[in-house]
Amino acid sequence: MVDATFGAGGYTRAILKTGATVIAFDRDPDAIREGRAAGIEGLTLVHSDFSAMEAAIDAPVDGLTMDIGVSSMQLDQAERGFSFQSDGPLDMRMAQDGPSAADFLNTADEEAIADVLYQYGDEPKSRRVARAIVAARPLTRTGELATVVRKALGHRPHDKKDPATRTFQAIRIHVNRDPAAGWRW
Repeated sequence: MVDATFGAGGYTRAILKTGATVIAFDRDPDAIREGRAAGIEGLTLVHSDFSAMEAAIDAPVDGLTMDIGVSSMQLDQAERGFSFQSDGPLDMRMAQDGPSAADFLNTADEEAIADVLYQYGDEPKSRRVARAIVAARPLTRTGELATVVRKALGHRPHDKKDPATRTFQAIRIHVNRDPAAGWRW
């Protein structure tokens, strides 16, 4: 079996209870470190995103699980900078390589930001949000970004969906160059 997105290992643990062996992938070094520390029998961990599956697996597999996107483990840690629910550094990187969300938002031009928001977040008002982001630079905290987006789009506390949701999703996908973003399902 293959778990293409190990995270906290919930799917993997359930699969291992059946007696199967699992090869699990994750690009987040914290997830790999915690998985290895657990010393789980029958588990092989690969520190890579799932785009490396084909090269890493040389035999047929019986099944595959993928829980695409940011994990609750990442969202719950404000210092990782993934969520607008609690203030943290504007980072959003699953692995600590490459530019952070702050790097992107503070250096990209308005058009590039708008394109990311539209392409990866389906944000219909991407140009308005991008304009507000550029005007508010420099941004260093998730709380700052959320405030800028809410102000640009209008926010009523009783609204069902926070207006920052699409923007944060788009930036997370862009910063991590999420391999799922280009997949044809």
